[in-house]
Amino acid sequence: MASPAAGERLNPAAAAPAADGDRLPRHVAIIMDGNGRWAQARGLPRIEGHRNGVASVRRITEHCVRRGIGQLTLYCLSSENWRRPEAELSFLMHLLEQYVIEERSLLMRQRVRLSVIGRREGIPAETLAALDRTVELCAANDGMRLCLAINYGSRGEITDAARSLARDAAAGLLSPEAIDEDAFAARLDTAGMPDPDLLIRTAGEMRISNFLLWQISYAEIWVTPVAWPDFEERHLDEALAAFASRDRRFGGLSPS
Repeated sequence: MASPAAGERLNPAAAAPAADGDRLPRHVAIIMDGNGRWAQARGLPRIEGHRNGVASVRRITEHCVRRGIGQLTLYCLSSENWRRPEAELSFLMHLLEQYVIEERSLLMRQRVRLSVIGRREGIPAETLAALDRTVELCAANDGMRLCLAINYGSRGEITDAARSLARDAAAGLLSPEAIDEDAFAARLDTAGMPDPDLLIRTAGEMRISNFLLWQISYAEIWVTPVAWPDFEERHLDEALAAFASRDRRFGGLSPS
C-alpha cells in the first residue's frame, strides 16, 4: 500500500511497470481525498483544491480509457459532506454542473458511458438537469463506464435496498427465502455493475468513509499520500502494477 511521499516526483524511467493486460482490474473505484488540504498547504481557499481536482478527474478518466479499464467510479460527494460550509457546497455543485457540461465532447469522443449513483435529494435542479442530460447523451456509448457517486452513502444505499425488499415481501411479491446476495445486490444503486477490483484512496487516509461497503468486499486496497489534485497517470499506473502483483484468493488458498 506504499506510494511516493506527498509532493515527491517520480523519475518516469523508474516508475513501476504497467500491469499486464490480463491482470488489470475490471473496475477501479477512487476516494478522491485531499483537495482542501492541498489548497490550504498552498495558502489558497479550499475551493481551489476542488477546482484543481477536476483536472485530475479528466486525466485519470482518459488514462483509464487508454489502459482498458472497464469501469471507473469516483467518490465525488458523500452524504456526510453536507456538513461542510454552505459556500463550499454551493461551489461544488457549480463545479459539478460545469464539469458534466464541459466534458460532454470528451466523453463522447472517448465513447465513455456516464452513470450516477446516490440520492438526488438536496442537489440543485440545475445540476441534476446537467447530469441527466449528459447521462442521456452518453447512454449509447460502448466504452468505459464512468460512475460518479454524488450525495452517496453506502449505509443509506444498503438501508434503501433492505427497505425495498421488505416492502415486496410484505406485499407478498417476494418470498423471504428468495432473498439472497444476488437479490440484494440487484436493489443497490450499482445493480448491473461489476464490483470494484481495486479501491484507491488518495491523501493517505486509512478509511473507507462509507463508500461501496457491500461492493468492495474483495477489492484490493491501495492508499497513497498524494493528494487528489496531484494524482497523475504515473500514480494510477503504480496502483495498477501493485494490483497485478497481488495474489487474490477470495477467501481460498493460493494455488502454490
